[in-house]
Amino acid sequence: MEPLIKPMPDPDSSDTLDTQRNKDELLNNIKQLVSIGISLSAEKNTERLLEHILISAQDLTNADGGTLYLLGDDDKLSFEMMRTRSLGIALGGPTHNAVQLKPIPLFDSKGKPNNKTIAAFAALTGEVVNIEDAYRARGFNFKGTKEYDKKIGYRSKSFLTLPMKNHDNQIIGVLQLINAIDVHTGEVIKFSTENQRLAESFASQAAVSLTNHQLIDDLRILLERFIEVIAGAIDEKSPYTGGHCRRVPEIAMLLAKAVHRADKGVFADLRFSEQEMYELKIAALMHDCGKITTPIHVVDKSTKLETIFDRIKLIETRFTLLKRDAEITLLQEVMSSTDEEQEALRKNHEALLNTLDEELEFLRHSNIGGEYMQEEKQQRVHDIAKRQYRDINGEWQPILTEEEVYNLCIAKGTLTDEERDVINHHMQSTINMLEKLPFPKHLKNVPEIAGGHHETMDGKGYPRGLTREQMSVQARIMGIADIFEALTAADRPYKKAMPISQALKILGNMKLESHIDPDLFDVFLHEKVYEEYAREFLNNEQLDDFDESELPGFNKLN
Repeated sequence: MEPLIKPMPDPDSSDTLDTQRNKDELLNNIKQLVSIGISLSAEKNTERLLEHILISAQDLTNADGGTLYLLGDDDKLSFEMMRTRSLGIALGGPTHNAVQLKPIPLFDSKGKPNNKTIAAFAALTGEVVNIEDAYRARGFNFKGTKEYDKKIGYRSKSFLTLPMKNHDNQIIGVLQLINAIDVHTGEVIKFSTENQRLAESFASQAAVSLTNHQLIDDLRILLERFIEVIAGAIDEKSPYTGGHCRRVPEIAMLLAKAVHRADKGVFADLRFSEQEMYELKIAALMHDCGKITTPIHVVDKSTKLETIFDRIKLIETRFTLLKRDAEITLLQEVMSSTDEEQEALRKNHEALLNTLDEELEFLRHSNIGGEYMQEEKQQRVHDIAKRQYRDINGEWQPILTEEEVYNLCIAKGTLTDEERDVINHHMQSTINMLEKLPFPKHLKNVPEIAGGHHETMDGKGYPRGLTREQMSVQARIMGIADIFEALTAADRPYKKAMPISQALKILGNMKLESHIDPDLFDVFLHEKVYEEYAREFLNNEQLDDFDESELPGFNKLN
């Protein structure tokens, strides 16, 4: 008979010890998976993430070698990463040593599935493949593996090939582990069932991390492309400012890099993070997005009388009518006059025509605009406006309308005060547009940076009248970048492309007048940011010789 009470098992028995070891091993594996998962989620760099995935998979399964493939839109598996510990081979990823192997197609030229290649099979079927010895395996073609082994002096034996599926159950890549190593003997063994399950769990986790990372990258690229499209549309809106939104970011980033590497001056201890540099780039691309609301005839106003067309043509027509009226008057008076009177009439007529030609030429010149129009010239416009001509209905009309007189008397440039307000409003529009966008945390300063490039250090700028202390360094960088691009641009209708020396002279005076940041101007000058930009974007004739020490605002850095 069996005893009613069975004796308790010996706690030192081998079965109990094996069970405890299995529990400890399982617990350790879970801890490893959790720890690796946290690390994968924290990784921001794609190449390092891929490397982390492969190395972690090797660690979990004690595999000597491993390969990570990613599935492209062309239905091919590309070799992203290869590692072989015993040979010290590390290709792809952060090593910057590309894997020199052709991608593996999932289908042949006739469209048939490539089921003979183990990695392609896993990607096509979504099945895990565990092979004890590749050289003896049936059903798969390991010709390429054998040739590569021969080339590097290796023997690939056990294979564990795992498809990587994202949260939508789509294959995004394949993780392949090679030659499981026995921890006790160091011999190559088959991947155990436990290791296979562990690797499957990890592959799923890694696929989700990689997919999330790719989604973030895709969204970042989408944002950048969208911004570039908007910036390009603004440039295309006006043939006279084409490229401005593309060139300003170039100057801004060159100046920011110069500030970042400065080892003397007030910026010696300032270093921009990678995120801050990216934030500046986005802000620079969007700094003029408000111009999309600015009327094109104001943006492109190359002469004082230009709207949809240059109204100087209308004035030229009126002067032609004036000459016609004078001709008719002359003929009428000649018919009823003596020979002596006719001669005098003709001389007076010729003098009148010369005067009209001079006045028209003066109006043409005044229409062009310039740095400053003197008061006596403005008065002459008013005097000319007193002339009258007879219109098509025979009624007398002023040669210049009040609005035309107002435009022709613009003292500086080609814009009226009202039109300049319209232009200036683009800054407030830019800020309003950008503040409505839900920028992520690392881009939260984009509105402030982009919206500050027309502010001045003394608080007399627009739209908010900020002072130097109220602005970020990046916003102050934008101010210099925007001005320097405008001064040196060769596509503006109202001026010729300035030589570098003249542009720097103007910037130097702006420094002295507290218009731009004085310390940033010093960096711009001493680090020769202007020269680096000019070599790529300006005409050769703009690169003139000059002495930096003779520029206004020059300050020798200590």
